[in-house]
Amino acid sequence: MSHDPRLILLDPRDNVLVARQRLAAGETIATGAGSGTTDTAIALAHKVARSAIAAGDKILKYGAPIGVATQAVAAGAHVHVHNMRSDYTPTHHLEDERKAGAAS
Repeated sequence: MSHDPRLILLDPRDNVLVARQRLAAGETIATGAGSGTTDTAIALAHKVARSAIAAGDKILKYGAPIGVATQAVAAGAHVHVHNMRSDYTPTHHLEDERKAGAAS
């Protein structure tokens, strides 16, 4: 099964695809592992779940782990800092700091 030509599969082990162009919210897309629906507008070069990803699962891109899902992600959904914690960059700390500020 092939994936939508507007998406790139960088490595066959990946559980995310990369957008080659902007995608509108609510689009049904072929992921190569079935179909999925975009949950929001997807920006150029952003990640889309190739299949359902459970909270705690590693996010694989380039055939390597790049982070961990912080919540369940449906096939076709946007994968970014709102639902994953990066293994390399501290972007997730912004939300941690917001929560800590609210608790003070």
